[in-house]
Amino acid sequence: MADKSIAGKGLEDVVVATSDICLIDGKKGTLVYRGYDIRELVEGGATFEETAYLLLNGKFPNRTELDDFSRAMAGCRALPKEVLKIMQILAHQSHPMELLRTVTSLMSSYDPDRGDTSLDAMRRRALRLVAQFPTIVATFDHMRNNRDPVTPDPELSHAANFLYMLRDEKPDKYESRVFDVCLILHAEHELNASTFSARVTASTLAGMFGAVTSAVGTLRGPLHGGANEEVMKMLIEVDSVEKAESHVKQLFADKRKIMGFGHRVYRTDDPRATFLREYSRELGKRKQTPKWFEISQKIEEIVKANKTLYPNVDFYSASTYHYLGIPRDLFTPIFATSRISGWCAHILEQYQHNRLIRPTADYTGPQDLKYVPVDERK
Repeated sequence: MADKSIAGKGLEDVVVATSDICLIDGKKGTLVYRGYDIRELVEGGATFEETAYLLLNGKFPNRTELDDFSRAMAGCRALPKEVLKIMQILAHQSHPMELLRTVTSLMSSYDPDRGDTSLDAMRRRALRLVAQFPTIVATFDHMRNNRDPVTPDPELSHAANFLYMLRDEKPDKYESRVFDVCLILHAEHELNASTFSARVTASTLAGMFGAVTSAVGTLRGPLHGGANEEVMKMLIEVDSVEKAESHVKQLFADKRKIMGFGHRVYRTDDPRATFLREYSRELGKRKQTPKWFEISQKIEEIVKANKTLYPNVDFYSASTYHYLGIPRDLFTPIFATSRISGWCAHILEQYQHNRLIRPTADYTGPQDLKYVPVDERK
């Protein structure tokens, strides 16, 4: 067998593509979208609409371009009535991520640009998917609870509209901004598992809906999406700051993973966690229920002291989403409603510089075996 260099498990540190979408420096703890550090975006007051435009088009929009883009997104939020009928059937028996995956695939049958493989048509599909993912998630939650879905409000921002559709009441300005930033922070993260699966599927020219469906299916796995859901479950189990230390030390003793800590890439603070920590703190004050933040803070202190691990984006997003009134099992679908912008950016980039992604494996099985007819086998 020819000598081959063997990649690390899980393709760790293996470069498999060139991209100008996202840069992560794990040692410095920086995350950069198209040349812009996310700290610049958040602290400068960027919106998710601007960020999505940046990711999909490679530059920030001017005022006219942003207004046109935002108006187009708002105009695409509604779902086809045929899709709503099928969602109604599935809503009571599907996990939210399974429904999102199924509806993503289904949407290809109602694509206004069906059959058009031009770059312009791909961009229109991307815009519709970014606009419609929040509608799918909010509509599902109403349907499974036997409530009539809320019609999207074109006058509201992308973030505010989602909270309105989910909670059936318009959020205040602060909550809208918090969720807007949450969407920005989750929008893109280089070649994570779901983005890589999207690019692999896109490399076969399977189409944007097929590629996004692959991404959603990958995000469903608990080693990728779902960590913040498990974090909130842990916070509820702990229930008080006084019980945090004994609970965490029991997890240490049982050699169980503490969700929301550590990251494959970051070796210091996850820059996204910095913002979410402060939002959790402030929302706890505003809701007069600071304990979820305080428990989180205590757990962070214990884990840092004992394991030298830093919280990742999932840790404080759990309490932040909880304070925003978002059901726990929707945390991962909300991840998808943000990351859809990054997925689509990578799919578009893959199409523009496509080569079929087909790695090789290092074979370690037997060789030169001889076939023995079935009746002669022992």
